[in-house]
Amino acid sequence: MTNMKKKTDDEWKKELTSEQFRVLRLKGTEKPFMGKYWNHEKEGAYKCTGCGTVLFESDTKFDAGCGWPSFSSPIRESNIEEKTDTTHGRVRTEVLCKNCGGHLGHVFDDGPKPIGLRYCINSVSIDFEKKEE
Repeated sequence: MTNMKKKTDDEWKKELTSEQFRVLRLKGTEKPFMGKYWNHEKEGAYKCTGCGTVLFESDTKFDAGCGWPSFSSPIRESNIEEKTDTTHGRVRTEVLCKNCGGHLGHVFDDGPKPIGLRYCINSVSIDFEKKEE
């Protein structure tokens, strides 16, 4: 997959909806319990909306009660990037797509055992691909 971090905002605006652009490129957040995947339970994989990189598998998805899709681990650590986020008067860990730099959400240390992580991801940042039967 080609590195897409060098696209301009104008190029992204042509490819993404306004809500996708706001979240993926401007680091916005969708409202809780409103995204299409927060309570989605089908088997398959979740990919970056911006570039199609596979990020999470459905068997790592769990209901954290927070209103956003939550995953215990990425499909590959090399597909995501984590950065310190000090916005809104808090220190959090932002999760981005390694390939296109798109903002996905944040990761917290209150997830299920044994890993203990909760990747809290915006639905608008991901697309679902159903598992083939």
